[in-house]
Amino acid sequence: MDTLKIRRIGGFAGFGLPGSKLQSSGEQAISELSAADRAAVEALFRDPSARRESGRERDTFRYRITRTVEGQDQTVEVPESAVPSALKACVSDRLT
Repeated sequence: MDTLKIRRIGGFAGFGLPGSKLQSSGEQAISELSAADRAAVEALFRDPSARRESGRERDTFRYRITRTVEGQDQTVEVPESAVPSALKACVSDRLT
């Protein structure tokens, strides 16, 4: 589990979803995260309640975070409000 792969999806224009011309993604080395951010990421994978939004608001961003543990990819999709700012900062946009 060395690197997190992060994709930002949704929003008003459906960024990153099938058919979208804009992809928002990035990678973050886990070793470069603070202890608090590592704990927050671990909580996202461990606690399903952290993945829910109250009211499931429209036109908001969600983040798909993938990590590899013992050769198996694990992915969670979480609301933007649950994502540590260090992960948000590594995401950049590109046209496809």
